[in-house]
Amino acid sequence: MKYLTRTVWILSLVSLFTDAASEMLYPVMPLYLKSIGFSVFLIGVLEGMAEAVAGLSKGYFGRLSDQNGIRVPFVRWGYALSAVSKPMMAMFVWPVWVFAARTVDRLGKGLRTGARDAMLSDEATRETKGKIFGFHRSMDTLGAVVGPSVALIYLFYMPEDYKNLFFLALIPGLFAVFATFLLKDTDDRRTVTFTNTSFFTSLRYLREGPMMYRRVIYGLLIFTLVNSSDVFLLLKARETGLDDTAVIGVYIFYNLIYALFAFPAGILGDKLGIRLVLSCGLVVYAMVYFGMSMAGSSLAVVVLFFLYGVYGAATEGLSKAWISNITPREETATAIGTYSGLQSICAFLASSLTGAIWMVAGANAAFMTTALVALGVAIYLFFLTEDPVEK
Repeated sequence: MKYLTRTVWILSLVSLFTDAASEMLYPVMPLYLKSIGFSVFLIGVLEGMAEAVAGLSKGYFGRLSDQNGIRVPFVRWGYALSAVSKPMMAMFVWPVWVFAARTVDRLGKGLRTGARDAMLSDEATRETKGKIFGFHRSMDTLGAVVGPSVALIYLFYMPEDYKNLFFLALIPGLFAVFATFLLKDTDDRRTVTFTNTSFFTSLRYLREGPMMYRRVIYGLLIFTLVNSSDVFLLLKARETGLDDTAVIGVYIFYNLIYALFAFPAGILGDKLGIRLVLSCGLVVYAMVYFGMSMAGSSLAVVVLFFLYGVYGAATEGLSKAWISNITPREETATAIGTYSGLQSICAFLASSLTGAIWMVAGANAAFMTTALVALGVAIYLFFLTEDPVEK
């Protein structure tokens, strides 16, 4: 597997360590925030603001990376900010400090995303994009298996000791930062000149980018508008009779399936076409949500979470691989950063939309609506005419 270069391995391991640190805290974050006095409303505001910062900054920093022709500093500082944000959350309990720590974490994600994905793209050819991005997603998601598992074991022996768990999460975060010092920028980096660069004008790439790019991400963003938080699926799992431990277990199971299938899905994408595999992934997603609207047993939920992992493996990495194939190499960080940023904002809106439908018409209506839109987007993307950009 010569296409898995040294840079691909390093970036994948960095993502594994970072995701392990983040996902270690994911199951306990709401519990911790409530324990220090945060209301449900304040938690919602915190997460909304954090995602908005991440969304706007991804396109901005991706644009800066392309403009300056460098990647590694953005990657290194991005992972460093995310690492230091973990103990910041536990050091003080003032709301302003907690907001600052969460913002630092999301700013780090925005700083690194476009540059990191552009580095992955540079390590691949058009024939190996699916494999490279699939392998990276596989390693990244493996961290989402390790992190919650460590948290469950730790809290089993140290119940409700949330604060020290934040300090424990610093360890894999630091491993990730140290690994970034093994990365080097290539000497043949091409730069691009943009007329304006700011948090908001970075979104101008929606008009500046290739037509095919716009067609693809419009479809993907429409899907994202209904692709709500996994919390809704976990709530449905809870309603079918799973206890709290089983719900966390099924979430870990989903991430494990995701991690196991992401690399094979990338290989399949290179053989059959990224567009086809990604469209099939969205069909699987629609099946999951149709199934969830009718699920009445724990066994059905487990099967659906298996399929949900397959969907994730067939879409997340391949969507970025597809974008990198239809945009100029010197604009890759901007293109992926802009898409990822808009995706973050749409994902926040999606949870609000799904929650509103759930409250007004019930859970089944929310799941059915999501499934129908996903199926429509799958059909739209499947029939798009390919228009690759020469690299």
